[in-house]
Amino acid sequence: MTQLALPAEDAALLDRLQPLEHVDLLLPDMNGLLRGKRVTGDTLAKVYRDGVCLPMSLIATDITGNTVEETGLGYDIGDEDRICRPVPGSLRPVPWQERPMAQLLLQMEDGKGGLFAANPREVLKRVLARFAERGLTPVVAVELEFYLLDARLGPDGRPQTSINPRTGQRNRTTQVYYMEDLNDYQAFTDAVSEACRLQDIPADTAVAEYAPGQFEINLRHRKDALRACDDAIMLKRVIKAVAERQGMLASFMAKPFVDQAGSGAHIHVSLLDEAGNNVFACSPDAPAETLRRAIAGLQRSSKDCMLMFAPHANSYRRFVLNAFVPLNDAWGFNNRTVAVRIPHSDPANLRIEHRIAGADANPYLVTAAVLAGILDGLEHPGDPGAPTVGNAYEQSEHRELYWRDTIRDFMASDFVARHFGSEFRHIYGQQKLKEMRSFNTEVTTLEIDWYLRQV
Repeated sequence: MTQLALPAEDAALLDRLQPLEHVDLLLPDMNGLLRGKRVTGDTLAKVYRDGVCLPMSLIATDITGNTVEETGLGYDIGDEDRICRPVPGSLRPVPWQERPMAQLLLQMEDGKGGLFAANPREVLKRVLARFAERGLTPVVAVELEFYLLDARLGPDGRPQTSINPRTGQRNRTTQVYYMEDLNDYQAFTDAVSEACRLQDIPADTAVAEYAPGQFEINLRHRKDALRACDDAIMLKRVIKAVAERQGMLASFMAKPFVDQAGSGAHIHVSLLDEAGNNVFACSPDAPAETLRRAIAGLQRSSKDCMLMFAPHANSYRRFVLNAFVPLNDAWGFNNRTVAVRIPHSDPANLRIEHRIAGADANPYLVTAAVLAGILDGLEHPGDPGAPTVGNAYEQSEHRELYWRDTIRDFMASDFVARHFGSEFRHIYGQQKLKEMRSFNTEVTTLEIDWYLRQV
């Protein structure tokens, strides 16, 4: 790899941030968790020049922070380090820290003169390259739902909804899109907005969602899908940090409460041709053939990619009836009960909203899977069926999802190997298989309640 000089954009910011005490070097792993190192500010030029060493196994570290030996990235290769270099233009201040700090995204090399192909950011980059070959540019935006919770667990060890900062009472009611909830949590949303402004994260809308203490923050669309996913990863970090400073816990867990709504990650996509025209442009009464092909591709690929949309045991708790979570591959215009929604808009701005993934999923991988499905549909035309009008839950058979099945489908998928690479399929599949097996060795409190005295 060519060694990077300090890019002009980063150099200018670095001058403004002085004196800079520390820099967090961040490498997003396959779960979307940020791993890396904290270095002193005076070593940053060396980082740009020489990179830093991190274990290759970090990319596939499991959700508990352990190396997954089955990936082949641990003892089999001596737990080798790889050089990681800065992503140019990703230097940002860290405004929630009391001392002067910054953060910088890293990308991992493969030791052979290229970048590590199984890195989720590289997986997405390769999918985008195939769009570029066709003269198409995906325009992408990410919506993230999350809960603001009490930082303390309840007496039963379970999460508790947060204490309303204005009333002093614990949130217990659902008031979707309720403006008073936004007013009550204005100190939080204002701090998030200011941190996003300083970090150039294009967050523009906050809404109270369909459960007590649940919110959604939307990101503006970008013509650079890779940057759009960088935004989503960094927005999660901002939300968690601001919540912690205000005595709360922000969680992107898919389903923290059995009787409340789950949290999703919705991916919005339109496609521009070389002239800047939206190839999905149409009206509901005359859907564009390009749009229909894209939706058919998403429908065909959803089974193969479900593990990227629902990566954890808890992810599957979210798929329940009448909770605005898709239970099939239906599509429709201005309809929140379907998997592939075409939001209300004028024809020129028409886009796909993919609604399957949970907020616990990795934004790079979810976006890569959505774009690969669209691309496959453009290359291999199919019929998505008629758009659903009305309640999709009542008009189609519900899909029952189980973690073990999606792992099996993923690991056997030719679609995944073709679009994302066999190395990625092996590493990600083995990581999730190990996570499932470890999860299944635990004896839960429910098992104790049901079986200890009764059998």
